[in-house]
Amino acid sequence: MFGKFLDTLDRILTFFEEWTLFVTVMVALLSLFLNVVLRYGFNYSLAWSEELVRDVIIYTTFIGCSVAVRNRSMIKIDALVQLVPVLKFPLNCFSNLATLIFSGLMVYYGWLMAALQLQTHQKTIIMQIPLVYLYSILPLAGAMMFIRTIQLIYQDITELKN
Repeated sequence: MFGKFLDTLDRILTFFEEWTLFVTVMVALLSLFLNVVLRYGFNYSLAWSEELVRDVIIYTTFIGCSVAVRNRSMIKIDALVQLVPVLKFPLNCFSNLATLIFSGLMVYYGWLMAALQLQTHQKTIIMQIPLVYLYSILPLAGAMMFIRTIQLIYQDITELKN
């Protein structure tokens, strides 16, 4: 039952991650391409294009953290696991616990930062996007990382039982 719920959640999160990353990167790529053509072809530059690309880099970095957790691609030092294979499960548990704590902190402090941006009504300089939209990626990415880590823990436990 819990495994079925996690599988459904995995499909939903994977769909969200893949499509939002695809769309945002394509929008940034097209705006950058248009800016280059206008700059060198017509001696005119779009000011908003560079701000958009910066915002997309921020967004894709945080959503990419969730993808990295899903793919077990987080940065690790696995020399000890290779030397002493018995320690693989305890070290994975420690790594997952650290990721859970970090993602929980991202949700908590990201929420506080987004709430602060909502109170102060700050906007980006050129495109005038409310900064609360950019800061809200922090709790969203933290929640997604938390869910992905729970999925990995469940996978590790079911593999250990088999």
